[in-house]
Amino acid sequence: MLKIEPVFNKFRARFSGKCSPVHFFWGSFDLAVSRFSGREAPKYSGVVNNIPLRVMEESYSHEVSSAGFWPGNETFPHAAFYSYAYPTPADFSAQKILPVEAFFNKEMGEFLLLYDDVRKAAFPEKLLMEFLQSTYDAAADTGNWDKKSLEFTYF
Repeated sequence: MLKIEPVFNKFRARFSGKCSPVHFFWGSFDLAVSRFSGREAPKYSGVVNNIPLRVMEESYSHEVSSAGFWPGNETFPHAAFYSYAYPTPADFSAQKILPVEAFFNKEMGEFLLLYDDVRKAAFPEKLLMEFLQSTYDAAADTGNWDKKSLEFTYF
């Protein structure tokens, strides 16, 4: 996590819109960063184990592209980087993203990049940044975000 956090902060710094700090969720044990479009999202109606609906409604009150690192669980027992959008735009899952090792997991509804692929890469920070940027682009492009007003152009 010590090597991941600086990459997440660099990714965060490229965005002029509302963005979360790089933060740690103790419940799911993941490190994450989220970018927001500035537009309200449809009211959240899903179910998440051990989290009240009112918490989820507040968490997803605005359109978001979120990415993070997660150590896995019983269902997906692999440490991985993830990226998702809420609400999920049409064609989000069909977007071409980088690096080639990344993939869309239909059951989880998000793009994944295995930690081992990043760990073994010649330039792991570059590989991770490609994943973060390309999955954000997929969310923003398919969600019709106003990227011109949300991004710094000098990076």
